[in-house]
Parts: sequence; structure tokens; C-alpha cells
Amino acid sequence: MLTRLHDLLHLRTSPVIFFGSAAIILAFVLGTILFTDPLNAAVSGASDWLLTNLGWFYILGVTTFLVFLVVIAVGRFGRVKLGPDDEPPEHSGPAWFGMLFAAGIGSILMFWGVAEPISHFGDPPRGADLGIEAGTRAAAKDAMNFTYYHFTLHTWAIFTLPALCFAYFIHKRNLPPRVSSIFQPLLGERIHGPIGKAIDIVAIVGTIFGVAVSVGLGTLQINGGLNQLFGVPESAGWNLIIIGVVSGLALISVSLGLKKGIKVLSNLNIVVAVLLLIFVLVAGGSTLFVLKGTLESFGSYLVNLPELALWNDTFANTGWQNTWTVFYWAWTITWSPFVGIFIARISKGRTIRQFVSGVLAVPSAFSVLWFGIFGYASFDIELRGEGGLVDRVVTDGDIPGALFAFLDHYPASFLVSVIAIVLVVIFFVTSVDSAALVTDSMANGHEDYNPLGQRIFWGLAIGLVTATLLVFSGEDGLTALQSTIILVGLPFFVMGWFQMYALLRALREDAGELPQIRTREWAQVLPPEEYERREEDDEFDTEDYVVEPTSTTGVPVMSDLYEDPDGPGDETPTSGTLPARTGSARAPLPEHGRDESR
Repeated sequence: MLTRLHDLLHLRTSPVIFFGSAAIILAFVLGTILFTDPLNAAVSGASDWLLTNLGWFYILGVTTFLVFLVVIAVGRFGRVKLGPDDEPPEHSGPAWFGMLFAAGIGSILMFWGVAEPISHFGDPPRGADLGIEAGTRAAAKDAMNFTYYHFTLHTWAIFTLPALCFAYFIHKRNLPPRVSSIFQPLLGERIHGPIGKAIDIVAIVGTIFGVAVSVGLGTLQINGGLNQLFGVPESAGWNLIIIGVVSGLALISVSLGLKKGIKVLSNLNIVVAVLLLIFVLVAGGSTLFVLKGTLESFGSYLVNLPELALWNDTFANTGWQNTWTVFYWAWTITWSPFVGIFIARISKGRTIRQFVSGVLAVPSAFSVLWFGIFGYASFDIELRGEGGLVDRVVTDGDIPGALFAFLDHYPASFLVSVIAIVLVVIFFVTSVDSAALVTDSMANGHEDYNPLGQRIFWGLAIGLVTATLLVFSGEDGLTALQSTIILVGLPFFVMGWFQMYALLRALREDAGELPQIRTREWAQVLPPEEYERREEDDEFDTEDYVVEPTSTTGVPVMSDLYEDPDGPGDETPTSGTLPARTGSARAPLPEHGRDESR
């Protein structure tokens, strides 16, 4: 039946995955509209239960992901290439770094650049625990600690784990660009069966919801900016109009294709964002204060990172972490497949060590600059300027309007705010455009010819879910986004643990286990006086004893098991030395000391 419907609509995808994902999305939309109050109560109740009982699981999961990535990068598998062993990277270092810059961080930077630091400055997360008073220098330092915690290494660990798995299984094992491919070491051919299809449906639905939350946050921010500049009311009707405009522009970009659509918009994003960052640094009159503060706060973050990585607000139990950290982790992990596939696509030919260090370090470094500059410029306004940001963001709860309230303290504020709105729109257009392309490839299982209608459908689905969450959920927009995404994020965290195991198992299967280390063997040494006594005593045999420490074997030399000792044509062994597996040159063998018996 599904196949006939698939052919009738002239699709070119997996019928079960496509229609299964579409059915869940449409069921959510219709259920929310028709049964708003019961569904809202159910989602809120389940979300509250998860926050209360499993918030620690989200915190532990992301920190574990980060530790796993660092360990695997510095270990022996760090030199394994993501692709054929002899293939060089597809993109040069500078080009690769530039594309990493554009991978998924634009929308985050624009929405939270001012809102995050100023929120924690006006309401310190550890105020009850450490006695930090709001609006003080101590509050500013702790605000930056948490801002960096939320938007640097930990956030990018969430993106890097699936990205590394995608890169390995797509480029090394040549599997389809689907989440189920990551589980091939566990499932085998069953990745094409019901279990694999169920995994892909969950991944696609989660990606749609994750991107919808991002677009929803952007919609609230755009509406807040229009309200400040032009008096446009912050209402459901205007939210629908903004969602419609963003979705429409995204569909135009989808229709134009990758080279004319996403590429042009992404390049424009990067240039305008960097210019905005420079403007904030230079035009505010506090350049030295901002630069010194950014450097100092980064050092403070590194010192406090071990504590922050496992902090659970145990004693104060204010609930702060549930609405901030846990929400961030759940939101980020739901759209990590989308970002992960993009990063995997551009990283073929790099080693795991290069991949992990680059993907963790480059975006994190830019986030340090962005949040440091916007954060300390905000603190300067509060501590040494006119103030008002804390009242707007913390007291009034206007998080979406934080950026525009901040820019109001700068010269040419109207013009710069208009540019900021346009930048936010472009960021979210590229997010929807890219998500539609990636979601379609996950449903299809390949990146070749795909009918345009399929990509348009996924773009429409993102806009539809966004509108449902913001307008028809029965709650205020931000609360609805948070409650829904915390639920959707749970299965992704569970899958993350299996992804680590699957990747490690695949690496061991493909690279082989290192053989047991062998060393020289030594004769048993006796004290001289005891050796002489035994020499004189006929009851003892001193053949196996020595006085001077003496080795009985030469230095072992590990043979290269990847070299065929019987000539060409024989099957290549599946284990061997690390240099052999990674293509690096072996050290020359010593002329003497080889243990010929080995």
C-alpha cells in the first residue's frame, strides 16, 4: 500500500521511513490543534517528570560524550582516516575551518549572544550555593562560566559525536547517510529492516522538531526586533506571518539548489556576522574592557569546567538547571543528526584526531569570542553605563528582545538592528533549507537524484511544526518549545550511548586489536656469594642462573602483518601494527638483536 502511494506521488525515497515520519508529524500537528489542553497537559507533565528525575542523565550524557571524543582522538584510533587510507582530505584546512564556522552556530549566536550572559548576570545560577549577588562582578564572572559551558565544548560534543559516527560509517564503510547506519556493527543487515527504519523515523522526527525549536526561537526574536523598531505587536498572528516568510524563503532556496541557495546565503551570513561582531567590539567605547574580560573569563571557564560539567544543583535545587542546561542539551541533540551529516560530508579524508580537534576547537573558539564580546559589552552597559538590560531580560522576561535592547545603546542603532533582523532571517532560512536537504537524504538513504517535491515537503513540515508549537500549543511560545524538545531529546541521549559503543566496535573490527606487548627475557640473577656456594654444591645446577644481569633473547621486533609474506594475490590480514594500518612509514629494523624465534 505504501509503495503504491509512493509511486503514485512520484517519490523516490523509502516509503516506510517517509510516510512513517510524515504520519507522526501530522498526528502531532492535528492532535495539538484539536486536543490542545489535554495534549498540553500530557506534554508538560511528562516534561516535568523527566526534568525532576532524569535531568542528571542529560548532564552526565553530554559530559560523557565529550570525554569519549577526547579519549578516542588522543588514543591509537586517532590516526584512523575517515575514508580510504591513502585518500587526502577533500578540502584544504582553511576551507574546512570556514565551513565548520557556518555549521549550525549562527542561529544560536544571534539569539543567545546577549540574552544568556545578561540573564545569568541578573539571576546568578549558583547564587544560592555560592552566595553570589545579582548584578555584581562575581555574578558577571559566573555568568560567563555558564555561558561558555553551554555554548562551547559541551554543545559541540553533542554535534561531534554523531558527526564522527556519520563520517566513519559513510566514508569508511560506505553506508547510507542514515542514523541507522551508525548501528551497523550491532544490527548488521537489520539496519534495512524494521529496527533500522524505526531508528531513522525517530531521527527524522527529532530533527524536524529540533530545527522547529530553533526557528521558533528565531521567530520570537524577529518579532521582538520588529516590535522595538516599528511597533509591530508581539502576537500569534505576527508569529505566523514571520514563520510563513522564513519558510517561504527557505523553500525558494531549496528550489534553487545547494550551489545557488545555501552556499550564497551561508557566505553572506559569515561576512555580516563578523562585521556585526567587530562593530560591537569597536563602537561601544569599551574595547579594552571587553577584550581583557573575554580572555579572563575563558581562563575562569577552563578552571571551573570539571565542576560545571557535573553540576546538578543538588543542594539548592532551584530548578534553574532544568530550564537552562537540560533544555539546551535536549534541544541541541535533536538536531545533531542534521549538523552531523553536514560536518561528515565536508570531512572526508581527515583523521579522527584532526576531525575531533577541529570540530570541537574551531566553533568553540569563535563562540568564546562572540559571547565574550557581547557578554562583556552588556556588562559594561550595566556596570558603567545606562543599564536597563537586566530589567528588560530578567525582570520583564523579554529574552527574544535582548539583542535589540542591547543594540539600542550603540550608534546607528536603528540601522544596525535592521541588519541584525535580516541576519537572523537569513540564518534561519539556511537552517530550514539545509535541514530539508539533510532530512530528505536520511529518508532516501542516498544523496543522488531526489525529487524537488520531497525536499519542499520537509521544509513545509518544519514550518508547520514551528507554527503549531508557537501558536496552537496553549502555552507561551518559549515554554511550549522547551517542554516539547525535552521529551523529544530523551531517545537521542539513549542512542548516543549506543553510538559510542558502535563506533568503538567498528574501529576495533576494521583496525584490528594490537597484539600483546612482548619484551626481552632475562636470566635469573643470584647474589655472587650464593652463586659460588651453588657452584661448589653438586646438588644445585647453576645453568639457569647468572651473577651479571643478562638477557636471554634479543629485542622483539613486531612484524608488519599487513605486508603479504607470500607475495601478491593473498588476502590481506585484518590486524597489524598501527603504522601499517594508517599508512605511515615504519621505523627501520635493527641489524642486530632481532629475535629470530619470533
